[in-house]
Amino acid sequence: MRKSIRIIIVLIITISMSTARSYATNNQQNRSESKDSSPIHIETIGEGKPILYLPGFTTPGSIWKETIQNINLERESHLISYAGFNGNVPIEMPWYDSIKKSIIKYLNDKELNEVIIIGHSMGGNLAVDIAAELPSRISKIVIVDALPCMRELMMPNVPAESIQYESPYNTQLLEMDDEQFKNMAAMMAANMTFNTDKIDTLSNWIYEADRKTWVYGYTDLLKLDLRDTLSKIKCETLIIGASFPNKEVAEENFEKQYEKLLNKVIKMASDSKHFIMYDQPEWFYSTLNNFLANERK
Repeated sequence: MRKSIRIIIVLIITISMSTARSYATNNQQNRSESKDSSPIHIETIGEGKPILYLPGFTTPGSIWKETIQNINLERESHLISYAGFNGNVPIEMPWYDSIKKSIIKYLNDKELNEVIIIGHSMGGNLAVDIAAELPSRISKIVIVDALPCMRELMMPNVPAESIQYESPYNTQLLEMDDEQFKNMAAMMAANMTFNTDKIDTLSNWIYEADRKTWVYGYTDLLKLDLRDTLSKIKCETLIIGASFPNKEVAEENFEKQYEKLLNKVIKMASDSKHFIMYDQPEWFYSTLNNFLANERK
Protein backbone atom coordinates (compact mmCIF):
# COMPACT_ATOMS: atom_id res chain seq x y z
CA MET A 1 0.00 0.00 0.00
CA ARG A 2 2.85 2.37 0.79
CA LYS A 3 4.26 1.56 -2.61
CA SER A 4 0.95 2.64 -4.20
CA ILE A 5 1.03 5.92 -2.34
CA ARG A 6 4.59 6.52 -3.50
CA ILE A 7 3.72 5.77 -7.10
CA ILE A 8 0.86 8.27 -7.07
CA ILE A 9 3.03 10.96 -5.54
CA VAL A 10 5.78 10.30 -8.04
CA LEU A 11 3.19 10.79 -10.77
CA ILE A 12 2.17 14.12 -9.25
CA ILE A 13 5.80 15.10 -8.99
CA THR A 14 6.52 14.09 -12.53
CA ILE A 15 3.63 16.24 -13.61
CA SER A 16 5.12 19.08 -11.73
CA MET A 17 8.57 18.50 -13.11
CA SER A 18 7.43 17.87 -16.62
CA THR A 19 5.78 21.10 -17.36
CA ALA A 20 8.81 22.99 -18.15
CA ARG A 21 9.55 22.98 -21.77
CA SER A 22 6.49 22.81 -23.88
CA TYR A 23 6.16 26.42 -22.97
CA ALA A 24 9.56 27.07 -24.52
CA THR A 25 7.89 28.27 -27.72
CA ASN A 26 5.38 30.49 -25.94
CA ASN A 27 7.99 31.66 -23.46
CA GLN A 28 9.55 34.16 -25.89
CA GLN A 29 6.12 35.64 -26.54
CA ASN A 30 5.51 36.07 -22.84
CA ARG A 31 8.89 37.73 -22.37
CA SER A 32 8.03 40.32 -24.99
CA GLU A 33 4.49 40.85 -23.73
CA SER A 34 5.51 41.37 -20.10
CA LYS A 35 8.68 42.94 -18.74
CA ASP A 36 7.75 42.23 -15.11
CA SER A 37 10.22 39.63 -13.95
CA SER A 38 9.07 39.69 -10.32
CA PRO A 39 9.08 36.36 -8.47
CA ILE A 40 5.42 36.89 -7.51
CA HIS A 41 2.38 38.59 -9.01
CA ILE A 42 -0.50 39.73 -6.78
CA GLU A 43 -4.19 40.33 -7.36
CA THR A 44 -6.22 41.85 -4.51
CA ILE A 45 -9.95 41.48 -4.00
CA GLY A 46 -12.18 43.07 -1.36
CA GLU A 47 -11.41 45.02 1.80
CA GLY A 48 -10.62 44.24 5.41
CA LYS A 49 -7.97 42.29 7.25
CA PRO A 50 -5.60 40.38 4.94
CA ILE A 51 -5.94 36.80 3.80
CA LEU A 52 -3.18 35.41 1.60
CA TYR A 53 -3.95 32.71 -0.96
CA LEU A 54 -1.02 30.63 -2.20
CA PRO A 55 -1.59 28.17 -5.08
CA GLY A 56 0.36 25.04 -5.90
CA PHE A 57 3.01 24.47 -8.52
CA THR A 58 1.99 25.82 -11.99
CA THR A 59 -1.39 26.91 -10.60
CA PRO A 60 -2.50 30.57 -10.83
CA GLY A 61 -3.70 32.52 -7.83
CA SER A 62 -7.09 32.80 -9.52
CA ILE A 63 -7.80 29.18 -8.58
CA TRP A 64 -8.83 30.55 -5.17
CA LYS A 65 -11.63 32.80 -6.47
CA GLU A 66 -14.26 30.10 -5.98
CA THR A 67 -13.02 29.66 -2.42
CA ILE A 68 -13.29 33.40 -1.77
CA GLN A 69 -16.91 33.28 -2.92
CA ASN A 70 -17.70 30.37 -0.61
CA ILE A 71 -16.08 31.30 2.69
CA ASN A 72 -17.87 33.70 4.99
CA LEU A 73 -15.13 36.25 5.55
CA GLU A 74 -15.08 39.94 4.76
CA ARG A 75 -11.37 40.32 4.15
CA GLU A 76 -8.93 41.72 1.63
CA SER A 77 -7.80 38.72 -0.39
CA HIS A 78 -4.27 38.67 -1.80
CA LEU A 79 -3.99 36.08 -4.59
CA ILE A 80 -0.40 35.16 -5.39
CA SER A 81 0.85 33.78 -8.72
CA TYR A 82 4.41 32.67 -9.45
CA ALA A 83 7.10 33.58 -11.98
CA GLY A 84 7.39 31.17 -14.89
CA PHE A 85 3.76 30.04 -14.76
CA ASN A 86 0.51 31.28 -16.33
CA GLY A 87 2.32 33.68 -18.67
CA ASN A 88 4.49 35.28 -15.98
CA VAL A 89 8.12 35.89 -16.92
CA PRO A 90 10.57 33.29 -15.53
CA ILE A 91 13.25 34.19 -13.00
CA GLU A 92 16.66 32.74 -12.21
CA MET A 93 17.20 29.90 -9.74
CA PRO A 94 16.87 29.29 -6.88
CA TRP A 95 13.18 29.64 -7.58
CA TYR A 96 11.39 28.61 -4.38
CA ASP A 97 13.60 30.70 -2.12
CA SER A 98 13.03 33.78 -4.30
CA ILE A 99 9.26 33.22 -4.13
CA LYS A 100 9.36 32.86 -0.35
CA LYS A 101 11.48 35.96 0.21
CA SER A 102 9.31 38.04 -2.14
CA ILE A 103 6.13 37.11 -0.27
CA ILE A 104 7.71 37.97 3.08
CA LYS A 105 8.93 41.27 1.65
CA TYR A 106 5.43 41.98 0.32
CA LEU A 107 3.90 41.40 3.77
CA ASN A 108 6.54 43.61 5.39
CA ASP A 109 6.26 46.40 2.82
CA LYS A 110 2.47 46.45 3.15
CA GLU A 111 2.76 46.18 6.95
CA LEU A 112 0.13 43.44 6.93
CA ASN A 113 -0.81 41.95 10.29
CA GLU A 114 -3.32 39.36 11.54
CA VAL A 115 -2.79 37.56 8.25
CA ILE A 116 -4.56 34.31 7.44
CA ILE A 117 -2.75 32.13 4.89
CA ILE A 118 -4.38 29.39 2.82
CA GLY A 119 -1.95 27.37 0.71
CA HIS A 120 -2.38 24.35 -1.53
CA SER A 121 0.47 21.93 -2.24
CA MET A 122 3.61 24.07 -2.65
CA GLY A 123 1.54 26.97 -1.30
CA GLY A 124 1.20 24.99 1.91
CA ASN A 125 5.00 24.74 2.16
CA LEU A 126 5.22 28.49 1.69
CA ALA A 127 2.60 28.99 4.41
CA VAL A 128 4.78 27.00 6.80
CA ASP A 129 7.91 29.00 5.93
CA ILE A 130 6.11 32.35 6.25
CA ALA A 131 4.36 31.51 9.52
CA ALA A 132 7.71 30.41 10.98
CA GLU A 133 9.42 33.60 9.77
CA LEU A 134 6.66 35.99 10.92
CA PRO A 135 5.04 34.24 13.90
CA SER A 136 3.56 37.41 15.42
CA ARG A 137 1.98 38.52 12.13
CA ILE A 138 0.20 35.35 11.05
CA SER A 139 -3.05 34.50 12.85
CA LYS A 140 -3.94 31.18 11.20
CA ILE A 141 -2.77 28.99 8.35
CA VAL A 142 -4.51 26.34 6.28
CA ILE A 143 -2.32 23.74 4.56
CA VAL A 144 -4.08 21.85 1.76
CA ASP A 145 -2.51 18.53 0.75
CA ALA A 146 1.12 19.45 1.32
CA LEU A 147 3.86 17.60 3.17
CA PRO A 148 6.87 19.35 4.76
CA CYS A 149 9.24 16.85 3.12
CA MET A 150 7.96 15.12 -0.01
CA ARG A 151 11.40 13.71 -0.65
CA GLU A 152 11.23 11.51 2.44
CA LEU A 153 8.06 9.86 1.18
CA MET A 154 9.17 9.54 -2.43
CA MET A 155 12.87 8.86 -1.98
CA PRO A 156 13.49 7.73 1.61
CA ASN A 157 16.96 8.47 2.96
CA VAL A 158 18.04 10.42 -0.13
CA PRO A 159 19.84 13.57 1.11
CA ALA A 160 18.92 16.97 -0.33
CA GLU A 161 22.55 17.50 -1.37
CA SER A 162 22.29 14.67 -3.89
CA ILE A 163 19.49 16.40 -5.80
CA GLN A 164 20.92 18.85 -8.33
CA TYR A 165 19.56 21.05 -11.13
CA GLU A 166 21.88 19.42 -13.64
CA SER A 167 21.01 15.75 -13.80
CA PRO A 168 20.24 13.18 -16.52
CA TYR A 169 16.60 13.10 -15.45
CA ASN A 170 16.21 16.87 -15.63
CA THR A 171 17.95 16.93 -18.99
CA GLN A 172 15.49 14.35 -20.27
CA LEU A 173 12.56 16.51 -19.15
CA LEU A 174 14.03 19.65 -20.68
CA GLU A 175 14.58 17.91 -24.01
CA MET A 176 11.19 16.21 -24.17
CA ASP A 177 9.33 17.22 -27.34
CA ASP A 178 5.99 19.02 -27.19
CA GLU A 179 3.87 16.00 -28.07
CA GLN A 180 5.49 13.82 -25.43
CA PHE A 181 5.16 16.54 -22.86
CA LYS A 182 1.53 17.25 -23.71
CA ASN A 183 0.66 13.58 -23.30
CA MET A 184 2.47 13.44 -19.99
CA ALA A 185 0.70 16.58 -18.79
CA ALA A 186 -2.69 15.07 -19.62
CA MET A 187 -1.85 11.85 -17.79
CA MET A 188 -0.62 13.69 -14.75
CA ALA A 189 -3.65 15.98 -14.64
CA ALA A 190 -5.95 12.98 -14.64
CA ASN A 191 -4.10 11.67 -11.57
CA MET A 192 -4.64 14.87 -9.59
CA THR A 193 -8.44 15.10 -9.58
CA PHE A 194 -11.57 12.99 -9.91
CA ASN A 195 -13.35 15.99 -11.43
CA THR A 196 -13.15 15.31 -15.18
CA ASP A 197 -14.32 18.85 -15.97
CA LYS A 198 -11.07 20.20 -14.47
CA ILE A 199 -8.55 17.86 -16.09
CA ASP A 200 -8.02 19.97 -19.22
CA THR A 201 -7.50 23.07 -17.07
CA LEU A 202 -4.84 21.35 -14.98
CA SER A 203 -3.20 19.88 -18.06
CA ASN A 204 -3.03 23.28 -19.79
CA TRP A 205 -1.43 24.92 -16.75
CA ILE A 206 1.29 22.30 -16.91
CA TYR A 207 1.67 22.40 -20.68
CA GLU A 208 1.93 26.20 -20.80
CA ALA A 209 4.49 26.53 -18.02
CA ASP A 210 8.05 27.65 -18.66
CA ARG A 211 9.90 24.35 -18.98
CA LYS A 212 13.01 25.40 -17.11
CA THR A 213 10.96 26.77 -14.22
CA TRP A 214 9.01 23.55 -14.14
CA VAL A 215 12.04 21.31 -13.98
CA TYR A 216 14.38 23.35 -11.81
CA GLY A 217 11.63 24.84 -9.64
CA TYR A 218 10.47 21.37 -8.72
CA THR A 219 14.03 20.39 -8.01
CA ASP A 220 13.92 23.13 -5.36
CA LEU A 221 10.78 21.56 -3.89
CA LEU A 222 12.36 18.12 -3.73
CA LYS A 223 15.16 19.58 -1.65
CA LEU A 224 12.73 21.05 0.90
CA ASP A 225 12.55 19.66 4.42
CA LEU A 226 10.46 21.86 6.69
CA ARG A 227 9.92 19.35 9.48
CA ASP A 228 12.23 21.16 11.92
CA THR A 229 10.73 24.51 10.88
CA LEU A 230 7.31 23.41 12.17
CA SER A 231 8.25 23.97 15.81
CA LYS A 232 8.61 27.72 15.12
CA ILE A 233 4.96 28.10 14.13
CA LYS A 234 2.76 29.59 16.87
CA CYS A 235 -0.58 30.07 15.12
CA GLU A 236 -3.48 27.64 14.82
CA THR A 237 -3.10 25.41 11.79
CA LEU A 238 -5.59 23.37 9.81
CA ILE A 239 -4.12 20.62 7.65
CA ILE A 240 -6.41 19.17 4.98
CA GLY A 241 -5.20 15.99 3.31
CA ALA A 242 -6.41 13.99 0.33
CA SER A 243 -7.40 10.40 1.13
CA PHE A 244 -6.58 8.85 -2.27
CA PRO A 245 -5.62 6.08 -2.67
CA ASN A 246 -5.83 4.99 0.99
CA LYS A 247 -7.06 7.20 3.80
CA GLU A 248 -5.34 5.36 6.67
CA VAL A 249 -1.90 5.39 5.04
CA ALA A 250 -2.25 9.01 3.89
CA GLU A 251 -3.34 10.16 7.36
CA GLU A 252 -0.44 8.30 8.96
CA ASN A 253 1.97 10.14 6.67
CA PHE A 254 0.48 13.52 7.62
CA GLU A 255 0.61 12.72 11.35
CA LYS A 256 4.22 11.60 11.11
CA GLN A 257 5.51 14.49 9.02
CA TYR A 258 3.67 17.18 11.02
CA GLU A 259 4.65 15.70 14.39
CA LYS A 260 6.58 18.81 15.45
CA LEU A 261 3.67 21.16 14.69
CA LEU A 262 1.82 21.34 18.00
CA ASN A 263 -1.19 23.61 17.42
CA LYS A 264 -2.79 21.70 14.57
CA VAL A 265 -5.89 19.89 13.40
CA ILE A 266 -5.70 17.33 10.58
CA LYS A 267 -8.77 16.63 8.43
CA MET A 268 -8.82 14.05 5.65
CA ALA A 269 -11.03 14.56 2.59
CA SER A 270 -12.82 11.39 1.51
CA ASP A 271 -12.83 10.38 -2.15
CA SER A 272 -10.38 13.09 -3.12
CA LYS A 273 -7.14 13.36 -5.02
CA HIS A 274 -4.67 16.24 -4.81
CA PHE A 275 -7.06 19.06 -5.82
CA ILE A 276 -9.45 18.73 -2.90
CA MET A 277 -11.20 21.99 -3.77
CA TYR A 278 -12.23 20.38 -7.06
CA ASP A 279 -13.11 16.92 -5.77
CA GLN A 280 -14.93 17.79 -2.54
CA PRO A 281 -15.80 21.51 -2.82
CA GLU A 282 -18.75 21.62 -0.40
CA TRP A 283 -16.88 19.68 2.27
CA PHE A 284 -13.80 21.81 1.66
CA TYR A 285 -15.67 25.11 2.08
CA SER A 286 -17.50 23.84 5.15
CA THR A 287 -14.23 22.72 6.75
CA LEU A 288 -12.63 26.10 6.05
CA ASN A 289 -15.62 28.02 7.40
CA ASN A 290 -15.64 26.00 10.61
CA PHE A 291 -11.93 26.61 11.17
CA LEU A 292 -12.23 30.33 10.41
CA ALA A 293 -15.47 30.86 12.33
CA ASN A 294 -13.93 33.25 14.88
CA GLU A 295 -12.25 35.33 12.13
CA ARG A 296 -15.46 36.95 10.91
CA LYS A 297 -14.46 40.45 12.02
